[in-house]
Amino acid sequence: MKKLNTLPEKTFLKLFFLFFSCSFLIAAVCMPDRAQMLTGLVRIVSLPSKGSTNCFDLGGYAATFLNMGLIGLICTGLYAIPGKKSDSAATLVTILTTGFGAWGINIVNMWPTMLGVVLHAVLRREKIGDHTNQMLFSTGLAPFISELLVRYPTADVTGFSVSGVLAALAVGLVVGFFLPAGLTNSPIVHKGFDLYSAALPVGMTAFLMQGVLYRAMGVAVPDAVSTLSVGSHLITNVFCIVLFGALILIALLMGCTPKQYWKLLTDPDHVVNFADTYGNATMLMNVGVYGLFILGYYNLIGADFNGVTFGVVFCMLATCNAGSHPGNVWPIMLGYGVASRLFGLLSAITGGTFNQHLNAQAIIVGLCYANGLSPIADCYGWKYGLVAAMMHYCMVTTVPELHGSMCLYNGGFTAALVCLLMVPGLQRHFKTKRERHDLKTK
Repeated sequence: MKKLNTLPEKTFLKLFFLFFSCSFLIAAVCMPDRAQMLTGLVRIVSLPSKGSTNCFDLGGYAATFLNMGLIGLICTGLYAIPGKKSDSAATLVTILTTGFGAWGINIVNMWPTMLGVVLHAVLRREKIGDHTNQMLFSTGLAPFISELLVRYPTADVTGFSVSGVLAALAVGLVVGFFLPAGLTNSPIVHKGFDLYSAALPVGMTAFLMQGVLYRAMGVAVPDAVSTLSVGSHLITNVFCIVLFGALILIALLMGCTPKQYWKLLTDPDHVVNFADTYGNATMLMNVGVYGLFILGYYNLIGADFNGVTFGVVFCMLATCNAGSHPGNVWPIMLGYGVASRLFGLLSAITGGTFNQHLNAQAIIVGLCYANGLSPIADCYGWKYGLVAAMMHYCMVTTVPELHGSMCLYNGGFTAALVCLLMVPGLQRHFKTKRERHDLKTK
């Protein structure tokens, strides 16, 4: 088992992606509704998938796990393209896309924008493998594709049609062709302080698409088709505990020690690639510990585990190799808690109608992407991470109005807006933890 720790990062991560994907497939055949797995999957792919869509309700548990597992295998297959290197960004987008398999992405609506990125690579005579990350990030617009496929421009689901397929392909090809330019330049805008970097160009594209396809044409933005209350604490908790516990056990067998993991948690520098910096075993330990940390938090606040909140666990976990760990995420969680109590109190004083409790669906999802602001806590300290989280809390429920809840990266887009407002001031007026450490040493 210890030989796994000496594997090149790109090789180890491909094995990790395969293990991760197969975990969902194994779970699918263990679900109590496995007899309806295929019919449930058909229902998932043939209905709209706006941001609040609960796949547990649409197709059932077995179909949702099957969808997630197949999406994970597709991602894994793309990283098997010759010449493509698996790294921290690949880990982020693979786990993120798989997580969305429970509430927005399916094995049908993910392809049109991906083909647009392929078209971009072909026309520019670039290697398709070099654009794998961009292909998967483009699936953040999958809800728009589903709308075009099954019901646009009506509010009623009419099913697949030739015109719908052609419209989805046309829009997907155009969007996917132009999106890579925005994805490349996004880190310049937020200066690397939003781990969900792709969310900014994807969010702006969704903003434009809603304006073109709905607002400008006078077409009403339709509602999601599923409820949010269907879920099982037992199924979701057992799956997560078994998966994350297994990863911790494997990491220990690979040679990870508590001292090595503690070094990851306490490093004064902001590290964006754990596997490369600390080793495969330590990165895998962070996946397991961070996953249980997220699961514990959602249980503590009383979250309802429907398809959305279950998928959010993995969307939040996506940054496990790209910069996030319990040591720099707890200030974000604390900031959300402080904001909820503060604005609940202010609402009572002013006579408002407060509905942004810590376990409210929108706030649970919002926190997932506020996690992307962990570089602020890492670089400047926990107090600044807390303030960033409070700003995110205030904005995250209003941003969906820009894109009609059809951008799956809504919270990451909000995190980028927080960076635009906060980071310039931090860089001008405050010193980083490293700078303060160096001054103290001198």
